[in-house]
Amino acid sequence: MPVPPVQIQIVIFAVLAAVVLFMLYNVLGKKVGRQPEEDARAKPLAVPAMARAEPAAARPGVLDAVTLASIASLKARDPNFDPVRFLEGARQAHETIVRAYAAGDRETLKPLLTPTVMGSFEAGIAARESRAETEVAEFLHPARADLEQASAEDNRATAKVRFLAELRNTVTPADASAEPQIEERRVAELWTFERTLGASDPNWVLARTEPAAA
Repeated sequence: MPVPPVQIQIVIFAVLAAVVLFMLYNVLGKKVGRQPEEDARAKPLAVPAMARAEPAAARPGVLDAVTLASIASLKARDPNFDPVRFLEGARQAHETIVRAYAAGDRETLKPLLTPTVMGSFEAGIAARESRAETEVAEFLHPARADLEQASAEDNRATAKVRFLAELRNTVTPADASAEPQIEERRVAELWTFERTLGASDPNWVLARTEPAAA
């Protein structure tokens, strides 16, 4: 008995459907591309910034062995001496003194200097005033400060700091028609600070200035 054409078409469609389903299973039943767990294995863990080791030279407040040895005698007399904190104060004092001297600000200078240094600065200020000049000192960059040595003898503590600064000095002459004189320079100086151990006033004062190698 011959098979009707309609039944033949149904069989053909069923076979085709089975083939398509089989192909879909082969594709969908397998992992395609990179899987999340593979990415997790392949990607290294991020290291938090705070956990990364920093070279000692890059960390602020780290002093080398030579400097630490140079301040041993002062530390023996004054265990509370903090060289890092001292340097921060010395840097601020340096900037304040340089600007105050240029401006002729005696009130600011007096408590920061020994009488000898104040007398020397006073002479320079008076000479500038006699010429009716005004001066402004600007720091082009924050000055670098290095502690060279600190010691104690009898009741006096001394500390030497090497400053390297880039300055712009603007001097305005008395003649209003004259152009201001502007000078940019790099200055290297060694400043000696001192204070009396055991005194009620713990502040350091500038006792000496001298040129230093750049």
